[in-house]
Amino acid sequence: MIDRRRVVKGGLAAVGSLAAPTSLLAQARPPVKVRYNEVVRSLLYAPAYVAITKGFFKDAGLDVTLTTAFGGDKSTAALLSNTADIALIGPETAIYVLNSDSSSKIRIFCGLTSTDGFMLVGRDKVDKFDWKMLKGKEILGFRPGSTPLLFLEEALRMNGIDPQKDVKLNNNVAIPARVGSWLAGQNQYAIFIEPDAAQLELDGKAHFLASIGQTVGFADYTSFMATDQYIKDNPGVVQTWTDTIYKAQKWTETAKIPELVSALEQFFPGISPKAMAAAAERYQKLKIWKNSPVIEPAAIDKFQDILVNGNVLEKAKRVKFQDLVRTEFASKAK
Repeated sequence: MIDRRRVVKGGLAAVGSLAAPTSLLAQARPPVKVRYNEVVRSLLYAPAYVAITKGFFKDAGLDVTLTTAFGGDKSTAALLSNTADIALIGPETAIYVLNSDSSSKIRIFCGLTSTDGFMLVGRDKVDKFDWKMLKGKEILGFRPGSTPLLFLEEALRMNGIDPQKDVKLNNNVAIPARVGSWLAGQNQYAIFIEPDAAQLELDGKAHFLASIGQTVGFADYTSFMATDQYIKDNPGVVQTWTDTIYKAQKWTETAKIPELVSALEQFFPGISPKAMAAAAERYQKLKIWKNSPVIEPAAIDKFQDILVNGNVLEKAKRVKFQDLVRTEFASKAK
């Protein structure tokens, strides 16, 4: 995950002419091209990959082109500059744009993940983990202002640990260097996303202690969004996209692990099949993937609580749920 806090405040409105009613998309006509931008490549986004590899998008009449931005600011810029139609990013990006001077606004229309997907790991295996074990220790965190760090800090606070005083969070390690830093012996604890966490476990280099997302609770962590203009011009595409993601979510929820790994492996070349299986099984068991595109107000409230607690969002700049989320598409999903 990349620090998704920085947002380009200016930009062009996304104007498209790819619209087609949902009923027409199912008919024999040229597929509708959709430029899809994901914030990073992560197993956390499994249902979206399933929709591609299982042919769900194609069957629905969508010709999807996937690009990876490697940064929430870059995904946001792609939407605002009309170089992407739909993006998968954290809700905070839409919140920041709503609070910005940008004439173009971004709205969420479909949920994908229910909460944070990072795992807390340690160097030693323990019979029963207690968060108090972290006091006075060094923890490999994430980039300042990033959602992985904000959710880790929230989990610490929920367990009586002051992230600024009781532990030393090392947040200056570049993302590509994080695994290497851990293998070099730096820090006693760390957070890793899947499949890195599973691979480190299989190699005997780390031991799972807790799920950050399970600890914090449901707070929609990543969702699909588009500009107001794109949604206005392409309601049929947006509805079809949401319908297709819902289908992929239901498939992912009950899929047997070997089948799930088979559907995902092309997006993760070089990753051990055993690590992929362990990671997929853990996400499935913890219900990290949503089983519906519907986003509830309580989840967005909690997400904004975390932003406020982490001092990246002023209380006065919290946004209303109805201003952030277009609920009609998920509510009609079939």
